[in-house]
Amino acid sequence: MKLIIQIPCLNEAETLEIALNDLPRHIDGIDEIEYLIINDGSRDNTVEVARKWGVHHIVSFPQNKGLARGFMAGLDAALRQGADIIVNTDADNQYCGEDIGKLIRPILDGEAEVVIGARPIDSTEHFSPLKKKLQHLGSFVVRKASRTDIPDAPSGFRAFSREAAMHMNVVNEYTYTLETIVQAGRNKMAITSVPIRTNPELRSSRLFKSMAGYIKRSMLTILRAFMMYRPLFFFTLVGAVPFLIGLGIGVRFLCFYFTVGGSGHVQSLILACTLMIMGFMTFIIGLQADVIAANRKILEDVQYHLRRLEYDGVKEKQETAKEKEVRKKE
Repeated sequence: MKLIIQIPCLNEAETLEIALNDLPRHIDGIDEIEYLIINDGSRDNTVEVARKWGVHHIVSFPQNKGLARGFMAGLDAALRQGADIIVNTDADNQYCGEDIGKLIRPILDGEAEVVIGARPIDSTEHFSPLKKKLQHLGSFVVRKASRTDIPDAPSGFRAFSREAAMHMNVVNEYTYTLETIVQAGRNKMAITSVPIRTNPELRSSRLFKSMAGYIKRSMLTILRAFMMYRPLFFFTLVGAVPFLIGLGIGVRFLCFYFTVGGSGHVQSLILACTLMIMGFMTFIIGLQADVIAANRKILEDVQYHLRRLEYDGVKEKQETAKEKEVRKKE
């Protein structure tokens, strides 16, 4: 059983070594532990620090591509290196490395495919009262959108089985944290969470410059994921608003028409028809989106099988090469 711990990095030379030193060297049930960093266009000596420390694998982008793309590049590299379990953590040492054993335990026991580390948000000192409320609110919205019970959706401390990692797709360029939960929940993967500890803050978050920007981008990410995985429900809900308003106005017009006559209320009839047509057209868009979503599921299934053929082929070659080396030594 091989575990690869990946760390997305952007100018993390000052904190990376601290984070790496905190990572476990041995975990019961794991035969090999390797470390991987994703250098997302760093302009400092992040890569040099990683190489000096002894990181096994380095994925580098010549310029910054964002956390989501870095995360997916890390999954790709880890799968190519034969990882059976992949853990994602942060380079600022926010999460306690000793809890990785606890994080992967549900996967080792066959109880889950994706595990999210739930931080003690209410007792984290460097979280402002507003941030704590927003974290809870965001997690609540993600739980509703994904039909899961994950208490800390924005947490980047998470573990994936090899099968789950091959199913992952992140289409937004902002963050992987919210979309992957919605995707896992909607695709009925076995997903759970475990309580974890956090370390004192070494630097401020670089994911967002302001709280308003964080809320805006997070809500757009959740909305987009919800539209992708439940398009018919979403567009039916949106279309129902103008349709019902138009229906109400239409009923009002009919009441006037059969009591005092329709003269002077033609505008209401036009407005009612317009709103009802808008609602109906939105529903039609939902039907089209639902068909597209069905095609997307087929494409994701094809992509999964292609990934499995490619990654498992690479893993078999690596295992064969190791067996040959062992025989030569014998």
